[in-house]
Amino acid sequence: MAAEVPENPLFPPIPELVIGLVAFFIVFGILAKKLLPNINRVLDERRASIEGRMEEAEALQAEAQQVLADYRAQLADARHEAARLRQEAQEQGATLIAEMRAEGQRQREEIIAAGHAQIAADRKAAAQSLRQDVGKLATDLAGKLVGESLEDHARQSRTIDRFLDELEAGATKAEAGR
Repeated sequence: MAAEVPENPLFPPIPELVIGLVAFFIVFGILAKKLLPNINRVLDERRASIEGRMEEAEALQAEAQQVLADYRAQLADARHEAARLRQEAQEQGATLIAEMRAEGQRQREEIIAAGHAQIAADRKAAAQSLRQDVGKLATDLAGKLVGESLEDHARQSRTIDRFLDELEAGATKAEAGR
């Protein structure tokens, strides 16, 4: 009759339960002794590696921030230097322009003075030539009027000079009166 009692699948027989528990604790003990330290070592290595990488990333980020700050400082210095050089160039340009204007003014004055001197020399030469031509024409005309030759050079020159001096004095007075 005992063999006829159906077995309950939820409750295994006691000897099987004891053998299963003993086998479980043996396997668990072996795994705890051999496998668990290796698993813990690998997890610790991973944790250390991750922490090392995070520290390295933070160091790299701090270094990048420092490089960025240095770059910005250099850029600001370069901008200040460029502004200073631009200002110096403008000042030098203004100085150069002023010097060139002064040089141009000086050259203009020299050219004007040389022109006035040339005009005065030309006027003097023209007046001298005119005196000679007018004197010769006046002598010829006077000789034709009088009917005789007036070839005495010394007397002729004095007469012509006196006549032309009187003409010049009259012209100068007329110009001063204007």
